[in-house]
Amino acid sequence: MSTITSRNSLVNGGTNRYEFVAGATIALSALLFALGMTALFEFVTLTDPIAGVPTVSVLGGLLVLIGIGVIGLGVSSSLELIETTPDRSAGLVAGVVFGGLWFGIGGIVAAGILGLGGAGWILPALLLGGGAFAVTTFTREDIGSTVPAGVLAILAGGVFLTGVLGPGWSYSPGSFPSDNAVTFFPSVIVPGSVLFCSLLVGWASAKAYAGFGARGRHLGAHVLIYLNALGIIAVLFGLVGFVVIKGAPTAFTEVAIGPGVGPEVSVLGLSFSLPVSWPFLMNGASVFVRVDGILPAVVGTVWLVVGAVLFAVPIAVGAAVFLAEYADEGRFTSVVEVATNGLWSTPSIVFGLFGASFLIPRFGGSKSLIAGMLTLGFMLLPLVLITSREAMLAVPDEYRDASAALGVSKWQTIRSVVLPAALPGVVTGIILGVGRIAGETAPILVTMAGGTLPAGGETVDVIGGFEFIATPPFVTNEALLQASSALPYQLYALITAGLGGPQFEDAPFTALEFAWANAFVLLTVVLSFYAIGITTRYYFRRKLNR
Repeated sequence: MSTITSRNSLVNGGTNRYEFVAGATIALSALLFALGMTALFEFVTLTDPIAGVPTVSVLGGLLVLIGIGVIGLGVSSSLELIETTPDRSAGLVAGVVFGGLWFGIGGIVAAGILGLGGAGWILPALLLGGGAFAVTTFTREDIGSTVPAGVLAILAGGVFLTGVLGPGWSYSPGSFPSDNAVTFFPSVIVPGSVLFCSLLVGWASAKAYAGFGARGRHLGAHVLIYLNALGIIAVLFGLVGFVVIKGAPTAFTEVAIGPGVGPEVSVLGLSFSLPVSWPFLMNGASVFVRVDGILPAVVGTVWLVVGAVLFAVPIAVGAAVFLAEYADEGRFTSVVEVATNGLWSTPSIVFGLFGASFLIPRFGGSKSLIAGMLTLGFMLLPLVLITSREAMLAVPDEYRDASAALGVSKWQTIRSVVLPAALPGVVTGIILGVGRIAGETAPILVTMAGGTLPAGGETVDVIGGFEFIATPPFVTNEALLQASSALPYQLYALITAGLGGPQFEDAPFTALEFAWANAFVLLTVVLSFYAIGITTRYYFRRKLNR
């Protein structure tokens, strides 16, 4: 009895250690994945110290560690030191992946390091690729899943630790023409290798943690999916964070808050000074100001969105009411649905060409704000129509039946019952659509683009531009018929004009910093629309559920 108890204790102790090592390897793989993402977006450079050690050395050391760990897991299972249930093979898919990966590594080493030109690299590549394929496919799952991944991680880590591929490394394949030369730098290769190796080792470690077999494949797939999902989210936040880091300091240059520090404005004949001074948003580009700003582009973007919404929303919501409440389901509604989905999927430059060829000739033959408004309005219309119709169709028929039972007319039912119930979806669709069109560049470029760096005096004044005349249409507005700037176009114009040196003499920032600040403001505007849409939907849903 005591012998059996001792044996069970040894087995349980070994299993616990095995699971601990597997879990630790998975955790280190996730940590490496996160470090790889931060290095890829240069939040941490390869030379920055982590606990006094350069980042590239830390990445290399962790790769070697998880490589040894995952190989140890596979060998322990293969020697039956731990009770697992591996299949006879890791599978053909894994064999093709590892075989192709090692084939590429063999080719790179043979051509780039050994200098085997012509077709000389093919034999080493075939040997490595074929060997990896054989190990993965023709050995037990525990060896085929762990050894190729572990050896790859150890190889990559060793290359980083020994400095073979360090911060000063670069590689230019000789097969490219000199005028189209391609150079690979460690700032991309190192993080990319870390991300790939951490995914493979994390997958193999998860299979080992679950004892291989069906449970192992299930857990391995989950780890891959979760890490890839986290990677996608990290890319999103990385892009936003990168723009914020680059643009926010310039955008907030010389911002001041206090009584009377802002510019003087006049409303209804009353003049007063604003309590906020934000030069980058309140100035135009001028030699008479210290901080050049983007006021004309901001105002142009606002009027662009306002005009598009005023044009598209009434038409789209009205069409949605007709399709959802009056039109019978049939060929007509199917054609309209296909057409609206197709229009929403149409590239924005096509809308821009439509505006340039159809609208501009009808508004004086030159680029204008009204042409840009209508072009973006046509882009906004399909989304608002689709979301509004779906929101109305989602309203339960019981609401309509109850209203009809009370003797209420169909239009009154739509106005008092259907539209309020569908309002969250309608408003959300409008705001999300506005978020998209506010960042469009191509339609603006061909329909309303103004100067690259307009002065503050060139800010479009739509309200003040209205004038009454004695002939039809009895009202005119020169501001709507003039070209104007907008945030997306100004950013495009800055990039194409060149981004070197100071913007103006004695300016506190360079043209590149000015462009990053422009991008930061544009990104803030677009994300604000999405945030407003989500908040509005949440608010109306709570209100309807009370």
